[in-house]
Amino acid sequence: MTFEDDALYRDITGIAQDSPAWVRHTAEVGTEAGLLVFGALFVVAWWRSRRGDARAFAIAVLAPVATAVAYLCSELLKSVVREERPCRAVVGAVSSLAPCPPSGDWSFPSNHATIAGGAAVALVLIRRAAVRLTVPLALLMAFSRVFVGVHHPHDVVAGLLLGAVVAAAAVRLGIRPATRVAEAMRDSSAPVVRWLTGPGRAVPSGTGAPSHRRR
Repeated sequence: MTFEDDALYRDITGIAQDSPAWVRHTAEVGTEAGLLVFGALFVVAWWRSRRGDARAFAIAVLAPVATAVAYLCSELLKSVVREERPCRAVVGAVSSLAPCPPSGDWSFPSNHATIAGGAAVALVLIRRAAVRLTVPLALLMAFSRVFVGVHHPHDVVAGLLLGAVVAAAAVRLGIRPATRVAEAMRDSSAPVVRWLTGPGRAVPSGTGAPSHRRR
């Protein structure tokens, strides 16, 4: 950790302590609530993709899986780097708003920021317009981890980048097999499977294009 990073951490946490009570409370709740928001966005994306083509459906299903892979990578990196939390390591810092995690719960990279970065990119791959919501949400969620005092600034920057890169790579690698699986599932005769995958994109009548097959 650099001197500049220590100073930035002290500045941010100092501002946090001087903030109104409602700001501090919102930050403490919001740092976890962001995970729920991204989870809800994944559900919405899956639901909407049920009426899309097989590739769109496959990306929507891969998105949370890719985010989970990014999280596992961050956990692996934590166990290798083993960086102490700033709420214990930074000299002269004010008390953190959130309880300081126990020793052994390492700081680098931030799991929350990794999930946020991965989810933001994965959702944009489903629908590009989502960038206007997911990127600001990911940045705010990452910043909140420093604001409440449980991460260094470089932890959240690394987490955002790690999540974005791993999620994008995971979707890219999985898209072809996932699309084939989605096509096969939409041909299933099982009602539950057909409900989960949806009917796919409707073909306008009279176009001569083959309709989606059901057995």
